Amino acid sequence: MTGASGLLGGSVAGLLRDAGHDVRTFQRRPSGVVGVEDVLGTVTDRTDVDRAVAGTDAVVHLAAKVSFAGDQADFRRVNVDGTRLVVDAARRHGADRFVHVSSPSVAHTGTSIVGADAEPADPERARGDYARTKAEAELAALAADGPDLQVVAVRPHIVWGPGDTQLVARVADRARSGRLPLLGHGLALIDTTYVDNAASAIVAGLDRLGDDGDGSGAGAVRGRAYVVTNGEPRTVAEMLAGICAAVGVPAPAWRVPASVARAAGGAVETLWASGPGTRPDADEPPMTRFLAEQLSTAHWFDQRRTRHDLRWSPAVSLDEGLRRLAAHHATS
Repeated sequence: MTGASGLLGGSVAGLLRDAGHDVRTFQRRPSGVVGVEDVLGTVTDRTDVDRAVAGTDAVVHLAAKVSFAGDQADFRRVNVDGTRLVVDAARRHGADRFVHVSSPSVAHTGTSIVGADAEPADPERARGDYARTKAEAELAALAADGPDLQVVAVRPHIVWGPGDTQLVARVADRARSGRLPLLGHGLALIDTTYVDNAASAIVAGLDRLGDDGDGSGAGAVRGRAYVVTNGEPRTVAEMLAGICAAVGVPAPAWRVPASVARAAGGAVETLWASGPGTRPDADEPPMTRFLAEQLSTAHWFDQRRTRHDLRWSPAVSLDEGLRRLAAHHATS
C-alpha cells in the first residue's frame, strides 16, 4: 500500500497487519507501523513503484499531494501521473485488487451538498488543483477496472483523530492564536470521519473486491466510488468547538461574512501562486476559496449505499472520537 506514513495510511496498514496480511508499505519516509515491510521511494518514479508493487496481490493507494495551495505541476505529477504509475505497476505485476483512496472534493463544485451520494468525479468543475487532480486520478483508476484488475474508489470525508497533523493541528494552532473565525454563523451542516472508521471502510472495500461468494460480491463495488463519513452531520461551529474543547484551546469567538472570506481566499491564492518570495513564510495559506466554501456551505452525504455495498458501518461515534482525542491530548 502507498502513503502509510500519514494518519489514515498508518491506520489502514495496522488494520491489514492485524487481519493477518503481509503488508508492504511504500512512501518517502518510514511508516512507523510495527510489523510491516517499508519500501521507501516516490510514486513519481517508475522504478520505485515497481519495487513496491512487485509480488503483491492487492494495492491500496493513498499517497497524494494534499494541500490548499502549491505548484499545479506538483499536484499533477503526484496525484495523476503517480496514480497511473501505480495502476500500471499493479497490472504488470499481477495484483488483482486495487483500492483507490480518493476524496469527495472530486465532485464538489462549490455549492452545498445535502444528502447526496457519490457523484461522478468532475475534473473540469472541481475546486482547486488538489481536487481537480484527485478527480482525474480517480477516473484513471476506475477506468482500469477489468477482468484482471478489480478497482474500487473510497472517498473518506474530512478525516481526523488523535495524532492528526492536518485538521486537528491546524484548528488548534489557529484557535490558540486567535486566528480561527466562524464564517457566517457557522451553521452549515458538515460530515466528518473519525480515522478508525475511514480506515475500516478502506479495508472493507478491499475485502469486498475479493468477495465473489454470491451475486452481491465484487461485482457490487468494482468500478464504483463510495463516499465514507461518520454519518453524523454537525454544524461547522459545533464541530470546531468540539475539537477545540478536546485539545484545550478556545473555540472560535468571532465571525467573518462568508462572502468576505471567499474574496480574501481568492486574493491569498493569487499571492501564494506568485511564489515564496512574495508571501509570508508559511507552508499553507490562511484562507483559500476552497477552504472558505468548505467552512460556509453544507456538505453531508447519504451513506446508505456505502454501508450496504461495503457491508460496513462506523464503529466510533463522533462523541467517542472526541473523547479519544481529548484523552490523547491529555497524555501527550
